[in-house]
Amino acid sequence: MDESVVKKIDRQGRVSIPVEWRRDWKSDKVIMRKRGESIELTPVKPIPPSLLIDSIDISEKVDFTDPHSLKEALMEHRS
Repeated sequence: MDESVVKKIDRQGRVSIPVEWRRDWKSDKVIMRKRGESIELTPVKPIPPSLLIDSIDISEKVDFTDPHSLKEALMEHRS
């Protein structure tokens, strides 16, 4: 069910989100999107580090002690 509430914006542009709406969020971060005259907030779902293991394949020739070598390898992977 959709809910609506009218909130006042303070002088610094802040708006408080009702605690009942935030209660089940797993993060204190949100994605904010401007859609025309509207603003959409979506809670960021945390990603467990275990999901990142083996998520990027990098050549064995990369020198992980050299940041330039690592950056080059990651840029090649994006193409």
